[in-house]
Amino acid sequence: MSKFELKLPQMGESVAEATLTTWLKEVGDTIELDEAVFEIATDKVDSEVPSEVEGVLVEKLFNVDDVIKVGQTVAVIETNGTEEASAEENEIEEAVSKAPEEAVQTIEKSLVSAKETVSAPVQDYSNSERFYSPLVKNIAKQEGISFEELEAVVGSGNEGRVTKNDILAYLETRKPASVKTEATVAQPPVSRKVEEPVYKALETPHKVTTAQAVGGDEIIPMTRMGKLIAHHMIQSVATSAHVQSFIEVDVTNIVNWRNKVKDSFEKREGEKLTFTPIFLEAVAIALKKFPMVNISVEGDTVIKKKNINIGMAAALPDGNLIVPVIKNADQLNLVGMAKVVNDLANRARNNALKPDEIKDGTYTVTNVGSFGSVFGTPIINQPQVGILALGAIRKMPSVIETKEGDFIGIRSKMFLSHSYDHRVVNGAMGGMFVKAVADHLEAWDVNREI
Repeated sequence: MSKFELKLPQMGESVAEATLTTWLKEVGDTIELDEAVFEIATDKVDSEVPSEVEGVLVEKLFNVDDVIKVGQTVAVIETNGTEEASAEENEIEEAVSKAPEEAVQTIEKSLVSAKETVSAPVQDYSNSERFYSPLVKNIAKQEGISFEELEAVVGSGNEGRVTKNDILAYLETRKPASVKTEATVAQPPVSRKVEEPVYKALETPHKVTTAQAVGGDEIIPMTRMGKLIAHHMIQSVATSAHVQSFIEVDVTNIVNWRNKVKDSFEKREGEKLTFTPIFLEAVAIALKKFPMVNISVEGDTVIKKKNINIGMAAALPDGNLIVPVIKNADQLNLVGMAKVVNDLANRARNNALKPDEIKDGTYTVTNVGSFGSVFGTPIINQPQVGILALGAIRKMPSVIETKEGDFIGIRSKMFLSHSYDHRVVNGAMGGMFVKAVADHLEAWDVNREI
């Protein structure tokens, strides 16, 4: 028999951890290949994690509501022995049999010590009347802080809550300065200069006035996903210097063209033709013209993305948002784009997206016009550097220029709102990018075949 470690897979480029929401299998249950073992949640998606092997679940390393980092082992599955595993076991046994008795005893002592370490009780911070964020609890577990010790930490947050800065400051004073190992005494202290980005997000906790329920006020706690999204948005604003550029676009030709072809398209392809794939095609073309918008920032380093992967913000029935990603959007024709858009949107609403379908985005588009908004100022989806908001299409009186003179006519118009990270995208590039999207839309060929 051999054991397989089921790890938390990569959930997205900006996702480093996830919350375990449900165990679908218990210890002793038989697991088939690709059968879901547990469910996790991030600020982007709720997803099931399947098994990569067949076997029996023998160990669960995390509890429900625990925060797990990407790459950590979540469960251990015992699989049927293979010839390769047997060969490895034979090699180990042969090596042990040839080893000196003293070495064997040393190995046995190490194994006993390791077992004692693994079997050490896991601290449970859930019984406290005090609120601890998942991040604080995770740090406390990693540093071996007991429940009683954590309760004694003075918090500077709202209602005395312990913040990340509080627990890190406590750890600095917690370590006894008088205890030194031989290695520490033998080696002189080394002065190191830590290189940090020239900018740093403000981490000082702010005092927030507590809202009081009065009379018949209803207290509604935020959902788990709502809390994660709120944290993601705050982190984005603290990280990027948000700047917006706006442009008005005449999309009369697109509206007329779509009205002409949408019925035949649906009859032929079995798919509805919405405006979204048309706008995404224009964005993909603009990103090819301005590759320095299709980037991400890591510290003081800019990463220029090879692929154009456009995230498409989609509303969920509970009011939250999710961002499925259209991979290699610049390589899709309009028919392919329409099929991918419809598929991802439908599965997003049914909570059926896979983890791979919400990661690796390089730029994001959100349609605020679907809620009736004329334009918006969207928050950048980190670690990207730009996001485009599509406003509502409205019929408006407009000045039309012709060779015979100017006159007033009814035109279909909309606003495009481009939010971009002013650390790396200046106003000229941000404005030219959104202008390139507008130019493509206004030059739409009303005789285009699809």
